[in-house]
Amino acid sequence: MTAAVLPVTPALAQPAPATTELVIADGVTQPVFGYADSVRERIFVTSDVDTDADGALDIVAMDIIRPKASDEGLRVPVVMDASPYYSTVCRGNESECKGDLDGDGLNDRWPLFYDNYFVPRGYAVVLLDMIGTNNSTGCPVTGGLADNISAPTAIDWLNGRRKGFDAAGNEIVADWHNGKTGMIGKSYDGTLANAAAASGVEGLATIVPISAISNWYDYSRSNGLVTRANNYSGSLSNTVTNPNRRAYCAPVRTQLGQGGDDVTGDYNDFWAERDYLPHANKVRASVFVVHGINDDNVRADHFSKWWYALAENNVPRKLWLTGTGHIDPFDFRRAEWVDTLHRWFDFWLQGIDNGIMREPMADVERLPDVWETHADWPVPGTQPTQVFLLPATDGGAGGLSVKSGPGNKSATFQDTPTMSQANAIRHPSDPQANKDNRLVFLSEPLKAPLHISGTPIVRIKASVNGTDTSFAGLLVDYGTRERFSTTGDGIRTLTTEDCWGEAANFGGHAEEACYRQVAKTVASNPQELVTKGIIDGLNLDSLSVSTPLLPGEKNAVDVPLMPEDYVFEAGHQIGVILLGSYSGYSSRAKQTRAEITVHFDSTRITLPVVGGRKAAVAAGLG
Repeated sequence: MTAAVLPVTPALAQPAPATTELVIADGVTQPVFGYADSVRERIFVTSDVDTDADGALDIVAMDIIRPKASDEGLRVPVVMDASPYYSTVCRGNESECKGDLDGDGLNDRWPLFYDNYFVPRGYAVVLLDMIGTNNSTGCPVTGGLADNISAPTAIDWLNGRRKGFDAAGNEIVADWHNGKTGMIGKSYDGTLANAAAASGVEGLATIVPISAISNWYDYSRSNGLVTRANNYSGSLSNTVTNPNRRAYCAPVRTQLGQGGDDVTGDYNDFWAERDYLPHANKVRASVFVVHGINDDNVRADHFSKWWYALAENNVPRKLWLTGTGHIDPFDFRRAEWVDTLHRWFDFWLQGIDNGIMREPMADVERLPDVWETHADWPVPGTQPTQVFLLPATDGGAGGLSVKSGPGNKSATFQDTPTMSQANAIRHPSDPQANKDNRLVFLSEPLKAPLHISGTPIVRIKASVNGTDTSFAGLLVDYGTRERFSTTGDGIRTLTTEDCWGEAANFGGHAEEACYRQVAKTVASNPQELVTKGIIDGLNLDSLSVSTPLLPGEKNAVDVPLMPEDYVFEAGHQIGVILLGSYSGYSSRAKQTRAEITVHFDSTRITLPVVGGRKAAVAAGLG
């Protein structure tokens, strides 16, 4: 492999001059502290929970690496990545695990680049083992209380509110800490950052949640519909538990299955404990959200609902919205990410006014590697715009218009649980298109581009010939253009490397910061699923209570789609597809095969159109 040293780290592997003061140039901290001579510690702090019911409170373990100068008077902030994965799935595109390779109780292998890059710039890096994982004790509870307090327990120690000990039982204090901690991490790690911020813990100055969950109910359910079944919470708990403790933690996983209620999929106290959205008013930290708009693992509504709640509470925030899937920004926009993250942490943790909070709030990837900046998100000037679904006049597709159509019409289709997403979005002119198990509504070819930014909602009036079904809505772009590929979540890993920090030899083993480079994968198809949504017909009135439908009775059905930021190009057609169940939503499809009748009195889609109704009319939806 070819290693390339990029200009952000011109002093890679070179000894730093002896200093106990930060050096700031061009508005950012400089790598003037050593890495090879850094201080490494493993600290244990007692929590307030006993997840395995063994009579002993669970212990939170963390590995710390910090500049030697922090033992000589330098006060440093903490960059913390709290994770359940350090000994199982591991971290990053190259699946790096923690490793004490010489058996001295200190970490020798440090996943990701944070330590290599930030320690020489005057930061401590803490890699924390979530309760029930790696060197921490207890059993994982998949988003529950013990998960949520893992990082706040450590932050309490960092700020002198709890006692911490080394492996020999000696009390250790963080007298090197400047009182500010920033949390970062992708997926489960970012979820722990969201949970810590929602706790309001003092001393957490900022979080950078990447592809993170904001509500575990939304992760395994969707508007009442079970999307991950068979005790998924227990399954994930098993995945992150050290293999030699999985049998021991089996009773906890059984409890997770009982609490999660796969039978109804309803929201209950189990899920309320794992829902951080109602606690956005406790957030003291600034928040830099990063998410893939095409993430089909942690779907995009996790970032959007959290973002909206943070905005309501005036939390300082920033957003990167990529067109890739479940991908770290280090692997979709590397150089810009390291630079932006550096300035973000320098501002919030070191107090350096480098102007980052005066820059546009939102970066949006419009096309592969084509980025735009906006003052906020949704894009300013966005207005909810009613686009009515018009009945077909010739037995084909219906229409779309900002003007309502006849309210006395209706159309019926059958819920088909075997419907694939590929079949669901076929253009009605396609000879292979499904004719009977969906309703399709098409605009005329657009006269001008139409930009949506936010959360669309399909709003229909529907009656059913039974007591149970699902309702789904899809928004489709018909027209060929270069698109984000779903293969590999939109990236491919190359054989070349680049390096992002200093190297060292710990415990006789090399610790370096060189990583495989990546490139975007693109596709070109005649249609693209823009966004989708689904709701359980039993939960139209409440996510907490299942209520059977009354056969033949009209129901107001609102189907929120995943948030989007998308431009339909001139000449393309906008499509809205109505379905019942379909396999493309990874849902446990209902088998009722009910007949669904859509009534066209006020049936519509509310689109968040930049420029509102005027822009929709100009694009040809008049």
